[in-house]
Amino acid sequence: MRSTHNIFTLIKKDLLLEVRQQYSFYGILLYVVATIFVLYMTIQEPEAKVWNGLFWVIQLFICINAVAKSFLQESRGRMLYFYSIVNPRDFVLAKLVFNSLLMLLMSFLSIILFTLFLGNPIERVPQFIGLVLLGGWSLSLVFTFLSAIAAKAQQNAAIMAILGFPLIIPQIMLLMQLSNSVFTDKAGIALSTLLLIVALDLLVIMLAVILFPFLWKD
Repeated sequence: MRSTHNIFTLIKKDLLLEVRQQYSFYGILLYVVATIFVLYMTIQEPEAKVWNGLFWVIQLFICINAVAKSFLQESRGRMLYFYSIVNPRDFVLAKLVFNSLLMLLMSFLSIILFTLFLGNPIERVPQFIGLVLLGGWSLSLVFTFLSAIAAKAQQNAAIMAILGFPLIIPQIMLLMQLSNSVFTDKAGIALSTLLLIVALDLLVIMLAVILFPFLWKD
């Protein structure tokens, strides 16, 4: 019970910081709107496969900007303070939950903006929305975990790139493969691929909970 209270308290702390530092959220929002508007000016209404590919590329960069800073923005003094008052597993779970909620919000906004500017070639909208929310959650988990590792390294950007590429590419490929099926009313969503993505997400959570206490000690 105390662990749950700590997690909610840490989530509230991150939410308050996000509200006070609104330039971060609005900066990401500006990036999304500007990027989609440039795509609109360039290609108007692309065909379904191009629309899908562009959408997931934008989602990837949104996640990098929104989530990857999670641990990198925490100062050493603040981390030492958290080390003395909270369990490391509670701390990393709070980060995972908060970043997941943030990415779900940004994913939903992306769907709305893509539909407004680049048209709506999606045949099965509810299934696509579900896949986008699942994909946003998946990306947020991976980049939160990578941010925790990179925060302990001197070459932050290099670590993120080296570790992130082999972890993100399979997920992006699986998400694009699944989302391609919602642009037609004939094919169904492959349940095995969907379960594989969920399994990868659960694996990332387990790795974060198991490995973060060792990073925390450093």
